Amino acid sequence: MGSGIAQCAALAEYDVALHDVRGEQLGQALHSVEESLERLTRKEKISAGQAAAALARITTTTTLEKAAADADFVVEAVVEDLGIKQVLFRQLDGMCRPDTVLASNTSALPITGIASATTRPDRVVGTHFFSPVPMMRLCEVVRGVKTTDGTLKKAQAFAADLGKTCVVVNRDLAGFVTTRLIVALSVEAVKLVENGVATAEDVDTACRLGFGHAMGPLETMDLTGVDVFVNAARNIYTDTADPKFYPPELSVRMAGAGDHGRKTGKGWYDHG
Repeated sequence: MGSGIAQCAALAEYDVALHDVRGEQLGQALHSVEESLERLTRKEKISAGQAAAALARITTTTTLEKAAADADFVVEAVVEDLGIKQVLFRQLDGMCRPDTVLASNTSALPITGIASATTRPDRVVGTHFFSPVPMMRLCEVVRGVKTTDGTLKKAQAFAADLGKTCVVVNRDLAGFVTTRLIVALSVEAVKLVENGVATAEDVDTACRLGFGHAMGPLETMDLTGVDVFVNAARNIYTDTADPKFYPPELSVRMAGAGDHGRKTGKGWYDHG
């Protein structure tokens, strides 16, 4: 996700500092950006000059302070763990300028909880991008309890510059809009398969042809990750105690077995 956000920002003529704690991860991220830009060039979506200029705007570093010290806008895209995000935001709070906006790319965690680790909760906002970021046009902009109108507008403007259409989530509700909807649908889809009511293929076909969805919920889960679904469902359930968001046993077992979908070669479908 981080590399996709970096690519879109660079194409929008932002100077980008891409940070990771491991150099090899940064190398892989930069390689991913290069491959993506090459594909866009081959498809004539962008020119070779635009691709080269975007790549030149991205610098990489394993030193967080070097990346964040002079940033106007910081987007965090680490693992979906509230504690880990809070530690990172506490560090960023001490490194960044007072006027810097701190944004979290989270699909389900409360922005208010992340912002509570800082002395600037008014300048913390959620920017939920979708994977693959260069292709997906949506961004959820999420207001925490103390997020100001000015911070929200800066986040909207940033996402719009990246070519995204924004939906604004005015209440810091667990799962926001999109994750809440897809998790509820996906829980029911897994239960239908788990209980032998229908196959994964037929559940997805029903959603595509019956509802006009581009992808069925289990196909979507394979794209984003079965493990990602389980974590998102758990996060929403933990915050709401609403049983409709509790991840079904079959999905939990699949995630535990490493059947995460496309990224591992097997999920609800084989991707070998």
